Amino acid sequence: MSTVAQTVARHLLAVQAVRLRPADPFTWSSGWKSPIYCDNRVTLAFPEVRTYIKHALADVVRTQFPEAQVIAGVATAGIPQGALIADELNLPYCYVRPEPKKHGMGNQIEGRLEADASGLPPKVVVVEDLISTGGSSLKVVEALRQAGADVVGMIAIFTYGFALADENFANADVKLACLSNYDILVQEAQTLNYIPADALASLSAWRQNPGEWRR
Repeated sequence: MSTVAQTVARHLLAVQAVRLRPADPFTWSSGWKSPIYCDNRVTLAFPEVRTYIKHALADVVRTQFPEAQVIAGVATAGIPQGALIADELNLPYCYVRPEPKKHGMGNQIEGRLEADASGLPPKVVVVEDLISTGGSSLKVVEALRQAGADVVGMIAIFTYGFALADENFANADVKLACLSNYDILVQEAQTLNYIPADALASLSAWRQNPGEWRR
């Protein structure tokens, strides 16, 4: 029987939320050349995949963060995922922008973030769709903490598994739980003949040093 991580990887490949092109790499906004492009928003168009991911993420909250009182989505891609999970768990929901709005109420956090019945800070689980270095995701954690929240952890659909991300989350004292990761996705891609065997070395080299790959 496939693990959740394997099943999620297969779903992402099947609906082309993840594309692997080691011979014709993508260019990220950072300028990095990359053999992989991930857009998990694509999964929202496929009810079976969307529902599987929703249930899997909700199960992570139940098992790893049972104390959660609020779900917070990271704008923008984490907004729909977070809303789906909050609905599944029947928990309050908010979402957080990278920075406050420059008009209107000037909100960075949309929704209500209130103390619990005992007057203690609300225990929040943050929902992201994708983890690369973790930089933008952890800015949301900082905004929630400044607003008085107790961030108990973050969940995501997929992580590239960069060592820098591990370091950033450890330094921020944030527990991270992801449904699937780069290594498992590459294994599944090979099993399903999405990539040739001779591409594995290049895919591995990119993950070890993405900033210098193909420069």
